[in-house]
Amino acid sequence: MNKTELNDLLSRVKKLHFIGIGGISMSSLAMIAKDRGFEVTGSDRSRSEATEKLEASGIKLIYAHDAQNVEGCEAIVYTAAVHDDNPEMARAIELGLPRIKRAEFLGYIMQAYKNRIGVAGMHGKSTTTSMISEVFMTAGADPTIVNGVRLHMLDGGAYRVGGKEHFIFEACEYTDSFLSFFPSIAVVLNVDRDHVDYFLSMEQTVDSFKRYLALAETAVVNIDDDYTVEACEDYEGQLIRVSTKGNEAEYNAVDITYDHGFGSFNVVKGSEDLGRVTLGVPGEHSVLDALVAVAVADICGLPFEPVAKALAAFRGANRRFEYIGKYNGIDVYDDYAHHPSEIKTTLEGVSKRGYNKVWCVFQSHTYSRTAGLFDEFARAFDSIDTVIFADIFAARETDTLGVSAKLLAERAGDKALYLGDFDKIEEYLKANAKKGDLILTMGAGDVYKIAYSIVNS
Repeated sequence: MNKTELNDLLSRVKKLHFIGIGGISMSSLAMIAKDRGFEVTGSDRSRSEATEKLEASGIKLIYAHDAQNVEGCEAIVYTAAVHDDNPEMARAIELGLPRIKRAEFLGYIMQAYKNRIGVAGMHGKSTTTSMISEVFMTAGADPTIVNGVRLHMLDGGAYRVGGKEHFIFEACEYTDSFLSFFPSIAVVLNVDRDHVDYFLSMEQTVDSFKRYLALAETAVVNIDDDYTVEACEDYEGQLIRVSTKGNEAEYNAVDITYDHGFGSFNVVKGSEDLGRVTLGVPGEHSVLDALVAVAVADICGLPFEPVAKALAAFRGANRRFEYIGKYNGIDVYDDYAHHPSEIKTTLEGVSKRGYNKVWCVFQSHTYSRTAGLFDEFARAFDSIDTVIFADIFAARETDTLGVSAKLLAERAGDKALYLGDFDKIEEYLKANAKKGDLILTMGAGDVYKIAYSIVNS
């Protein structure tokens, strides 16, 4: 659906039904739709904190996917995970109801804002979106926010309805969703091989990011990443480059130092030293994310002092190296990393934190990603002591590729284990991890349950 068709449709309809309303992004959009004056209903398979908040706001929810749920609505909003065989989708098709993709509806919402800041990249976009959001809130810029993760600063929510000047959003590349958006400032952190069920080559991937950049008047790009450089080669707008490695850029992080993994650096814009930033989150990747946040804030006219203050106070987003608690003197953390590059970067940072031993429980996300990046996954844990592979989280897939957590453990070598279900993994960790160690659960599925279970036991 093109921009004109979408705007015309949503100017005429008032009753929207969200299929899969309990997801982080869908629940945020449903609340914003209600705020914009739409009559909203929705369905999902099970109750959650998100659905309870929706119901508390007055939105009617049905905890089942049933054809009758779409009766009486004027259009449906759905995610890429909802297919034509879904009972509600099938009935909507039968009734001839307009069907709006989640990304299209997000694109419609953002058009009312002056600065539309979209953060894209295979890795780090949720954290960087969160950083930019905290920066703008601390600076009193009153942003509207739609993120892919829950934020502590939003009391565990993933969205915020603010003023009409700044709209900050996470721009997801999967199935080219970000091509439905209308950014005025397009951020690209990195371009990598991922979503191998959709992106069949790096050429296709780079081309998608080129098309995303072409949507915006201004691009903020990480020129330390080769594929990102390739993606912005033909860009015709205002190109703002950032670098943490001394490459020629409009914004540079210089004099970078680390204290137990936490970075500090000076921001140099052209020949002007804007000041020093000290981060409240660890890792080399956090320096890049923060430099991007500084650049975006500066472009939008925010003063440096509150920007630096916000970055010092930022403690990460939900499931981004998130501290869960302690168990017998053992620190327990959880992280969303689900791509070999993310895993490697996170664990290299963790290895510098001074723990006696690092135990990582990794749950791969989808069979297609596991098969397509099998060797990369097996090598991603080299910087730590022990990795335990939990069974693959299937998500939207069924196993037709013959991969498994057991095979991953065998390929990863002596430091890798496969133990079976979550209970057996938890039992093993409690018996073997010692005071001064770190237990880190990692993956985009439900492996976080192990971390919470250990801490609460």
